[in-house]
Amino acid sequence: MQGRLKREELDGATISISNLGARGPDRFTAIINPPQSAILAVGRQRNCVVARNENVEVRPLSEFTLTVDHRVADGRLASEFLARLVELLEGRDWRLQ
Repeated sequence: MQGRLKREELDGATISISNLGARGPDRFTAIINPPQSAILAVGRQRNCVVARNENVEVRPLSEFTLTVDHRVADGRLASEFLARLVELLEGRDWRLQ
């Protein structure tokens, strides 16, 4: 297995997720796989200093980049998608903590 999808395995999808691995870059811009309408690029996870509840903490963070075909969706919709994704990932509903 080479870790690659065949063209027919992508049929019917509207969005892809691309990750270059733990040693990959902090962020990158992925190119949409036609006929899909978007691709989410996920940068490597790294520890970052963040302000949280008026405290300074070290937290694992990843940067996301969303490439969207503007013939299908505008920037507002892409922004709302990313905001909701961050809300879900930062929420406690699905984590064990």
